[in-house]
Amino acid sequence: MADTQPTNLSSENTVFITGYAKLPSAITAEKLYEVVAIGVEVDPTTGIIVDADCTLATEVSRKFFQKITKGYCLFDGIEPLILRFETRYYGSARKAIVTALKIMYQKWETCVE
Repeated sequence: MADTQPTNLSSENTVFITGYAKLPSAITAEKLYEVVAIGVEVDPTTGIIVDADCTLATEVSRKFFQKITKGYCLFDGIEPLILRFETRYYGSARKAIVTALKIMYQKWETCVE
């Protein structure tokens, strides 16, 4: 009998890691969520972020976050990803997202120990 399970290599053995941080009180996302949540799906063998999302208020900001993080290798450390983010994102949630990225990375380090 043939295997009828769908083959999705990008999510077969991945892990999901989150990070949260308080948003500034004067922005739309804070009115909706109070905190920014980021989530990344990572291949633990390669450290590559295969998918990412966050709770920013607009679709374009969520897609931009995904574009910056997707494909990044967490084995390279968090600072290059933060630098990439800080040099391209100039929204009001910048500090909160950086904090959430750092928290997510701490969880990643625990995951791969």
